[in-house]
Amino acid sequence: MLREEVAVSTRTLQWKCVESRTDSKRLYYGRFVLSPLMKGQADTIGIAMRRALLGEIEGTCITHAKSEKIPHEYSTVAGIEESVHEILMNLKEIVLRSNLYGTCDASICFKGPGTITAKDIISPPSVEIVDTTQHIASLTEPINFCIGLQIERNRGYRMKTPNNAQKGSYPIDAVFMPVRNANHSIHSYGNENEKQEILFLEIWTNGSLTPKEALHEASRNLIDLFIPFIHAEEQNINLEDNQDGATLPLFIFHDELTKLKKNEIALKWIFIDQSELPSRTYNCLKRSNIHTLLDLLNKSQEDLLKIEHFRIEDIKRILGILQKHFVIDLPKNKFSISFES
Repeated sequence: MLREEVAVSTRTLQWKCVESRTDSKRLYYGRFVLSPLMKGQADTIGIAMRRALLGEIEGTCITHAKSEKIPHEYSTVAGIEESVHEILMNLKEIVLRSNLYGTCDASICFKGPGTITAKDIISPPSVEIVDTTQHIASLTEPINFCIGLQIERNRGYRMKTPNNAQKGSYPIDAVFMPVRNANHSIHSYGNENEKQEILFLEIWTNGSLTPKEALHEASRNLIDLFIPFIHAEEQNINLEDNQDGATLPLFIFHDELTKLKKNEIALKWIFIDQSELPSRTYNCLKRSNIHTLLDLLNKSQEDLLKIEHFRIEDIKRILGILQKHFVIDLPKNKFSISFES
């Protein structure tokens, strides 16, 4: 069945930042405008962008404090002004910036008397403290204050579950959301027959991302969510086969395999460290003995998801790079490229 031709609009959507300011290290503001839009489109985009900004962007925060010397969360320690609960609340306020995936460990080791702030946290190089002046605790006596911290990157909000906590480990409410608030407003102009709209987006972030970075990431996340619908006609989805409940994006493997086999020697000498992969994704591949593009293309999406700490987001990044530089995709199912003598 042939698709009917449709008229393509000559309108060119344009966006720009009309206001940007830094109120403090932990409060950035940006105001953006998108136009021209047809009647009703501004509200559609504005609602979707606000939800994506508040719920789909990943952030990094401290999720656990660890110390065998603390009897319980609501105890007090001699020589420390704050209670353990107050210290945990102060740790919750610390804003972190990272390209971390999963979790990592950090620590604080401080000898009193003195004031402990976020600058006293010993963390991996991949984690940056946005505001090092954040207060943690005040020591009034010459005691040693040593605790371990667990740092995690994720999205949304997760309340602590004390019942599941291990002895000596104290969970902290995890606020992963780097966007503090987002609003949209609409300005309409023109007559009733040709009414157009301008969308205004206001974004406040905690300093771990700029409003512009947050806007870009939210937009990419929305596009990723709609990719399966773009290819709905080309894919036959059998829900009964999805026994493990995984929601893997559906990507089309182009008819490039024949072309690739002719260039397999070249693929053998294209190393993955020449790509734009994030360091965590790159390290996961290297640990699985995937060093070249040829190694990568001999793996299916399912194969890669079996790698420890590998996630669907990593698949998306790899697919984006393959499309950008080589106009190819990973196979949905495994295939093999072998050298012929």
